[in-house]
Amino acid sequence: MRVALVHDFLYVHGGAERALEEMHAIWPEAPIFTLLYVHDRLPAAFRAMDIRTTWVDRLPGRHRLQRLYALWQPLVFSTLRLRGFDLVLSSASFGAKAVAAPPGARHVCYCYTPPRFLWDYEPGIARDRLPRALRLGERPLRAALRRWDRAAAGRVDSIVAISQNVAQRIVHVYQRPATVIYPPVQTDRFRQPARAPGSYWLVVSRFEAYKRVDLAIAAANALHEDLVIVGEGGDEPRLRRLAGPTVRFLGHQSDEAVAELMARCRALLFPGEEDFGLTPLEANAAGKPVIAYGAGGALETVVPGVTGLFFTEPTVDSLVEQMTAFDSAQFDTEACWRQAGRFAPPVFRERLQAHVRRIVASHQSLPDSPSLAEGPRRGSTGGSRCVSGVRSASGGRGLT
Repeated sequence: MRVALVHDFLYVHGGAERALEEMHAIWPEAPIFTLLYVHDRLPAAFRAMDIRTTWVDRLPGRHRLQRLYALWQPLVFSTLRLRGFDLVLSSASFGAKAVAAPPGARHVCYCYTPPRFLWDYEPGIARDRLPRALRLGERPLRAALRRWDRAAAGRVDSIVAISQNVAQRIVHVYQRPATVIYPPVQTDRFRQPARAPGSYWLVVSRFEAYKRVDLAIAAANALHEDLVIVGEGGDEPRLRRLAGPTVRFLGHQSDEAVAELMARCRALLFPGEEDFGLTPLEANAAGKPVIAYGAGGALETVVPGVTGLFFTEPTVDSLVEQMTAFDSAQFDTEACWRQAGRFAPPVFRERLQAHVRRIVASHQSLPDSPSLAEGPRRGSTGGSRCVSGVRSASGGRGLT
């Protein structure tokens, strides 16, 4: 069986790109079609993959104008013609799900979220994400892109969501059910020996307004406690202006360096409302607990009182209250490791393979594949259920 992987764009090495790596590990012969590929911003492993970019990748200023070029995804992916493939697996938030599968082929979309800049999950974020030159025409542009986005989602054979949180959005925005398969956490990459808690709090995040890194900075300022921040992004100048003398910015760091920082911190602070909550699980893999905002995907990855704590309001006072109450002796390194292990790459691969097999079998149009045969038999994942239009293949998150 010939498989094509389609990804929005390869510009940073985030959670979506880590999931794409695992998809490629399942189907290593599959080419990856993407809007653009900035190879010096991604790990060397990507250079061994068959990555096929569009004409957008040849335009000037890919680094500076990436957001502007991203808005061309409807045009580019809608006109991309794939031939000779039996299965299209799109790894998408926005444009990649619009690619048309060849006649007789099936299209499964692994959806990270309906795009935030179109659907206004946080007030003010959508406008901030648009390039300045397009803000005057924001309303008609967004209305047109919303119509296109809904139509693209309606054409795929199956949508897989990264969390129950995202699956509910998909039901609301696209009026379609979604199977939940949690994305992979690189547990081996972040696993560290048990270490005594350090003296600093840690934030690992892109610098965007909805990530609410400003809450962590304000809390550290109020408590006069050390905060180490790893990341980069457009919100950095504002965040640096907010930072007091106990806040330190380290910029971009390798996974190895981040794992070491996680292992030595008091706890990870996770102040934004996220689609899934990958970073808390990476901290758990390094043996450390999390203080997270109790909303969104963190509700599916943090076990309160066992692997972390929740603060209930998106305010400085609420976060400060939990930081003050935090007692590292309450949390067990082994419990953190076990929770992270529930989201390890082999779990992701097995569940994605099983889901693809179900789609193949339901259409009775694709031949058996050796790579699919390596996964569990149909129905072996357990725990699949459909609640309010959302089907889960995650097997739950209970902790023992």
